[in-house]
Formats: sequence, structure tokens, C-alpha cells
Amino acid sequence: MAYWLVKSEPEVFSWDDLVKAGPKGEPWTGVRNHTAKLNMMAMKTGDRAFFYHSQAGKEIVGIAQVVREAYPDPTDATGKFVCVDIKAALPLKVPFTLARAKTDLALEKMSLVTSFRLSVQPVTAAEWAHVCEAGGVKG
Repeated sequence: MAYWLVKSEPEVFSWDDLVKAGPKGEPWTGVRNHTAKLNMMAMKTGDRAFFYHSQAGKEIVGIAQVVREAYPDPTDATGKFVCVDIKAALPLKVPFTLARAKTDLALEKMSLVTSFRLSVQPVTAAEWAHVCEAGGVKG
């Protein structure tokens, strides 16, 4: 299993919206960055992803699961980009903020800290375990 982080502006699509989508999940559309596209193409069914509220909040609030692997993004008229479907798995008991990540030496190389503008990022197993523990969950 691989680990990821996906970002969304909560006023556009929030963790609560993903929870409401239920077990069928939601297409993760609208990503228009080639590095993020490659990351989505590497995602496999069952992989887990931190759900991060960008702009407002700036915190990891939950764990999502990939339920459908990459396919053409129906919102992309150019046909160059892909999406995956994700569903809510569980909320973090304690949201993990970007401010905390930036001061946590265990996360100094995490993409959230080093490439914070990238909307779909890989997460190492060590980073995953660290954030899950801090968030009060077993991910």
C-alpha cells in the first residue's frame, strides 16, 4: 500500500462533503498539474490518502481511501489529465496543522512542508505513521 495526501479548499469541497459521498466515493477531478497527475496515475485501489484542507484551516482532517484507479478526468476538455475516486475512511481525532508539520523535525522532508503547493503528494510510511499517531488514529 502507498500513502498520499490530497488537498482541497474546504469551501469548495470539504471532508464533510467526502463523508456525505458515502462508500461509492467521489471523483478527484480538476487537478491540472503534471506532477500531481503522475501521482494519481500511481495510486492503486486501497491506497490511503490524508485529506488536507488548504487555504482555510491548513490542516489534515481525515484519511481517505482510493476506490477507483486513474481514468480520464471528465472535467478536462484537453484529455491530458486523470482523476481517481476516493472515499472517506476515518477522521483524525486531532487535526494535524501545517504549522505543526513545519516545526516537526520528523516531517522536515515531507512534501506538505517542502512542496506545499502540490495538490496530490506522496507520503512516506514513516510520515504516515507519525501523522496518524499525532492525529490519534491508526491509519
